[in-house]
Amino acid sequence: MQSLHEQLSLRTPNIWVSYWLLAANVLVFLAMLVNGAGFWHSSNGLQLAWGANFGPATQDGEWWRLGSAMFLHFGIVHLALNTWSLWDVGQLAERMYGRWRFLSIYLISGLAGNLVSLVMQGSAAVSGGASGAIFGVYGAALVFLWRERAAIAAHEFRWMFWGALGFATLTIALGFVIPGIDNAAHIGGFLTGILASIVFSQTITARVMPIKITLAAAFAIILAGTVLFLKIPAPKYRWSDELLVRDQINVFTVQNQAINRSWLEIVNEGKQGNKTASELASKIDSAISAPLAQGLQQLSILPKNQALPSAEQLDNLIQYAQQRKEASDALAEKLRTQKK
Repeated sequence: MQSLHEQLSLRTPNIWVSYWLLAANVLVFLAMLVNGAGFWHSSNGLQLAWGANFGPATQDGEWWRLGSAMFLHFGIVHLALNTWSLWDVGQLAERMYGRWRFLSIYLISGLAGNLVSLVMQGSAAVSGGASGAIFGVYGAALVFLWRERAAIAAHEFRWMFWGALGFATLTIALGFVIPGIDNAAHIGGFLTGILASIVFSQTITARVMPIKITLAAAFAIILAGTVLFLKIPAPKYRWSDELLVRDQINVFTVQNQAINRSWLEIVNEGKQGNKTASELASKIDSAISAPLAQGLQQLSILPKNQALPSAEQLDNLIQYAQQRKEASDALAEKLRTQKK
């Protein structure tokens, strides 16, 4: 009896989707390294900038993050584990299902895993990685092996089927123990991969999957996706609001640096005595109070959602600008009342 690898190699001699997926994950990681990501760990902020999955951002019209997050990894260990797993099962699954079916299973599982992660974690975590898609491939491979078990040598079936099932089960179990593992994506991807394997069913010797079962599996994926979409918890804030607040805080910081330079010039002119009190008061109005009033107005119209990560910093800046403007106005008025 030919081994399963030999049977599959005769049917699908050339594989390349697995290699392209591996290359895509590695290349994205290298590109992130060049742009400031850490080798061992990169910050949530950088992951978000590259398209990680996060409730306030994904639900703020950036649904493409459900797909882009599949190619992001938080460090070399995260990348190494996922690429090793994809290398281990991807080539076999691609030969089992063929290139395009395999790619479809991979992408659908990854999207579903990230959707489940969004439902379970919402605004609580920034997530990314190929593991949801890879678990979907493991689920699809297990279904294929079980259906073809009669055509596989007993020792080969035991080694491949129970090894893959054991790996998937152990990894999911560890996800309940080790913090930081996105178990929702793992489980969601795994179950979706099982259903997708029925939709994209392939066989060597087993009977063809009945159309009723295929349609039922497709309907289950669509129904589950719809239910999950409706169950996504409302985000605590909009990511676009947070970005707007951050940008305006940066603008005010630059403005405040210019105001500080102007203040040092006014103090120096006051010490030199070459400006009258009225002239100093006018300069305080134009170079200190007016820019502060403008900055205060710009800060005051920003979103006031206290759930925003930058909300406290915004409140402090508004208080600072208000107090400093009042002090500048009082000083200018005092200078005007001085005898010339």
